[in-house]
Amino acid sequence: MSHRDLDWINVTLNPTAEWIARQITEAFPWGQAPRSLIRDRNRVHGAAATQRIRAVGTQDTPIAPGSPRQNGFVERLIGSIRRECVDHIIALGEAHLRRTLQAYARYYNDMRTHRSFASGSANGRIMSHLLLGGLHDVSFRYTGLANGG
Repeated sequence: MSHRDLDWINVTLNPTAEWIARQITEAFPWGQAPRSLIRDRNRVHGAAATQRIRAVGTQDTPIAPGSPRQNGFVERLIGSIRRECVDHIIALGEAHLRRTLQAYARYYNDMRTHRSFASGSANGRIMSHLLLGGLHDVSFRYTGLANGG
């Protein structure tokens, strides 16, 4: 995955340090943890989470207190998730929200217009596809089969 992909997304009503530690384990399979993790200073990041971050070989880098702009990539991603997804739905429970966010993560990584046109060939035709229950109508370049068909 590239450094701009949304690698892991999960939800809970009551995050704890233990829950965050479990998410770190699930997000980064053995030997695939990032070199560093920039995170906010939320109190929920307790000893269990910080110990797990270090245990997977990742440098723990909390931002300065009250400085969300130090983590601009995450702040932009959170804003995109809100503007492009959750502001337009009514979550019918945790499972529904989880499914919606997982669908958004697939859309974010694979089908956003700025990504699909940049990696595709100039040949082919433009196709349209509804995602997230019609919330997004994405276009992509269809080039057919490898033999030109």
